[in-house]
Amino acid sequence: MVAEPDGSKDDPEDGTADGSEDGTADGSAGVPEDAPADSPEDRKPVSDEARSAFVPPVGVEQPAPPEEEHPTSEFALPPGLTTEPPAEPEGSAFAPPATYSVKNSPPAFTPAYGVPLVRLSQNAPWQDRMRTMLRLPVGERPVPEAPRKEDESGPSVPRVLDLTLRIGELLLAGGEGAEDVEAAMFAICRSYGLDRVEPTVTFTLLSVTYQPSLVDDPITANRTVRRRGTDYTRLAAVYTLLADINARAHEVTPEEAYGRLAEIRRNRHPYPGWVLTGAAGVLAGAASVLLGGGPTVFFVAALGAVLGDRLAWLFAGRGMPEFYQFLVAAMPPAAMGVLLTMLHADLRPSAVITGGLFALIPGRALVAAVQDGLTGFYITASARLLEVAYFFVAIVVGVLSVLYIAVQFDAQLNPEGALQAVERPVTQILASMVLCATFAILLQQSRATVLFATLNGGVAWVIYASIAVTAEGSTVMATAVAAGLVGLFGQLIARYEHTSSLPYVTAAIGPLLPGSATYFGVLAIAQNNLDQGFASLAKAAALALAIAIGVNLGGELARLFMQAPGAAAARRAAKRTRGF
Repeated sequence: MVAEPDGSKDDPEDGTADGSEDGTADGSAGVPEDAPADSPEDRKPVSDEARSAFVPPVGVEQPAPPEEEHPTSEFALPPGLTTEPPAEPEGSAFAPPATYSVKNSPPAFTPAYGVPLVRLSQNAPWQDRMRTMLRLPVGERPVPEAPRKEDESGPSVPRVLDLTLRIGELLLAGGEGAEDVEAAMFAICRSYGLDRVEPTVTFTLLSVTYQPSLVDDPITANRTVRRRGTDYTRLAAVYTLLADINARAHEVTPEEAYGRLAEIRRNRHPYPGWVLTGAAGVLAGAASVLLGGGPTVFFVAALGAVLGDRLAWLFAGRGMPEFYQFLVAAMPPAAMGVLLTMLHADLRPSAVITGGLFALIPGRALVAAVQDGLTGFYITASARLLEVAYFFVAIVVGVLSVLYIAVQFDAQLNPEGALQAVERPVTQILASMVLCATFAILLQQSRATVLFATLNGGVAWVIYASIAVTAEGSTVMATAVAAGLVGLFGQLIARYEHTSSLPYVTAAIGPLLPGSATYFGVLAIAQNNLDQGFASLAKAAALALAIAIGVNLGGELARLFMQAPGAAAARRAAKRTRGF
């Protein structure tokens, strides 16, 4: 007797071959043996994938497909744990600085020999604090200071760097030394939270580099200084802006700083052109009186200087380089002196010519050049000295051209009588003060600084005349001592006013400029006395260097012995203290 199968062909509910979707010949082929016979789901056909040993049982939720071919790393974060936001890719330079506050500052690297304890007093002027920071190696600089603003967002890095470069450009174009410009740029960056910055200043190029951390790419911006101008009123306004940016009591945003900077650039000069021309004439006349001239010499020298100033302005308007401007400016005073000689007037033509040179000798450029060299900025110092040399050569060529023509016409230019010292203390002191006052006007100083510059110059002339004339001492030593006092007094008043020392120093060294030595050297060369001429020009160079070193030494003494109370940070040397 043959057994019948479990499913009958006559019952359509048993899943016969005719009604099966799986197309199996036997509807019970995929049913487990231990499944209940009365379960309709168990009697449904199952696909071939169900026969795999890795298929979960019926009723268990299917797992999600794996995202990757390899298993998850054991260092993966558990689900539910929040991580730090990813760093911004390209364009992260526009993100706020990471060290804008102490809370967000990264941990500092501690070298094996430890971190030296350096504390900068907040009572000291910002110039001294930033200069101390710049003279420290990067690894020895103190930790970031406490945040000065409560806003944690902070300005963008490129905007801060651009503002820093624009302010540095005004300072460098105004005649500031390279170290002072670097200190100002460093102070601006630190005020806005950029601590890891390195400013670099050369004669025509400003650069600043910011590196957020050791693993981030540095951000560098630079700016070229193409034009230079003398306007100490604008320079004082820039220093006022710098003081507000670095002060705790003020909160100057970059937008406000940009607005104030635009106003500074738009401000007109405090003195019109005709006042400057008149000041140049009075300066030359005062210098001629200082060298022994009388009222007639005063007016003749003033006329020659006015003509030279107008010629220089004419050449400047035509786009001629400054070399030719200095050359033509030196020719009219020399021509006036030659004219007095040929008229056989009982006057001092050498005083006329020398007086016209006082307004042309680039005293401030020479002081800045020596200052940059003494503080370790040798490239900038070399460029400034080369500029001074070009201007000096232009003056020599202008005067020498006129004197050579005069010698060809048998003009009796005798320098021996002019070398005699003339002692008129009251007249010379007044003349020196007038010279300083007019010099300050030519430098576009504010009226508040003209009085102190005038008094400082008068004191300088008294010291010089006491040593060189009354005591018959060395003129080079007398010049150095007088210039040192000028630098000392100028630096003290500048620290008191929290501004630049240039308005108090540059005009005050006017009576000390080597105009006489320059003229007599040129005259000797024109008369074919080359040895005497070059010796006189070398003396003029020595006097100019004495002025520069004296001014710089006076400023350094003011910073060395007149520190603010509580200043604990030692002011280190610029680069090194030995030659090896």
